[in-house]
Amino acid sequence: MAPSDHRQQSGNHIYIIAEIGTGHGGDLVAAERLVAAAAAAGADCAKFQTVFADEIVPPNVGDVPLPGGSIPLYERFRQLEQPADFYHELKEICTYHDLDFLSTPFGLRSARLLQKIGSQAIKIASPELNHLPLLTEVAGYHLPLILSSGVSRLEDIERALEITGTQEVTLLQCVTAYPAPAEDYNLRILPLLQKLFGVAVGVSDHSLDPVLVPTLAVTQGATVIEKHITLSHDGNGLDDPIALEPEQFAAMVQSVRQARKEPAEQTLKRLTNEYGTATVEAVLGSGRKLLAPSERDNYGRTNRSVHAVRDLNAGDPLTPEDYALLRTEKLLHPGIPPHAAELLPGAVLSRSVPAGQGIRWKDLMTLHR
Repeated sequence: MAPSDHRQQSGNHIYIIAEIGTGHGGDLVAAERLVAAAAAAGADCAKFQTVFADEIVPPNVGDVPLPGGSIPLYERFRQLEQPADFYHELKEICTYHDLDFLSTPFGLRSARLLQKIGSQAIKIASPELNHLPLLTEVAGYHLPLILSSGVSRLEDIERALEITGTQEVTLLQCVTAYPAPAEDYNLRILPLLQKLFGVAVGVSDHSLDPVLVPTLAVTQGATVIEKHITLSHDGNGLDDPIALEPEQFAAMVQSVRQARKEPAEQTLKRLTNEYGTATVEAVLGSGRKLLAPSERDNYGRTNRSVHAVRDLNAGDPLTPEDYALLRTEKLLHPGIPPHAAELLPGAVLSRSVPAGQGIRWKDLMTLHR
């Protein structure tokens, strides 16, 4: 990630992203309060989510458990859809408060909207790291990219970086669980990812502690820290229960900035005195790239696979209009992985596939070659 010129400090600056997401609820007044709080707390950037429900989940995805309770996910995403002018206004609000604007697209429509309003960087969320058409699209913008790597295996990261390249890419260690246990973060993976792929690294933290994961990440070479912000844990935002209130966010910023100025050994000693050796060691982890225990059940469900977009009948040859790369979530079954979707045009179904369900290998009679 290339911060704005006024934040470039000879590589010594930790770039801190305040994740607002959809916590504004479509209200620009609420959005400005959140951006102002992020700026006052010391963030460099305010990040949002550019939501169109059809790009994310099938309409029949059902209820999904989230930190604030179980909700009908597709309908909630529909409620959060906004026109392009809304995101232009968000960008202007960020400029007024001297913060960089960043948003997460979930498909080609939302990505093109962000390009149209002049977004200067793009963030790809963990579940979209295997959304190969989206990665191809944003790679063509030649903008700095931030890729979160939660609910991903090493092969998924490698495939994504083959598409995006590594120049001006920052890879964030992440755990796709809400909240995520701090001990699942395995922060010793950061130096490995940096050396293996030649990219800048950081962390997107969904744990509840304001300080522990972000500050330890600095000792492992993180240059970008992302964490949710809210005005109140009792708010109506999807992520409000796990987000930091402004005073907590400011404490996180202060701890991260201090860690950047002092030797790593001093930071480790400070955190060990506060949290104990066992906790610090657990958060640092083994340095092996594995799915975290809290996200294993999400693999293949939270990230993308091939789903039918209409009722498909046995004997039908598939066309690209018959399916899309969507999240499965809890009730539906996943389909084949996105990197195999190129085999589907012309393939014949051996059985019917209802709209919304994943198209699996066993649903196919023949593949077109």
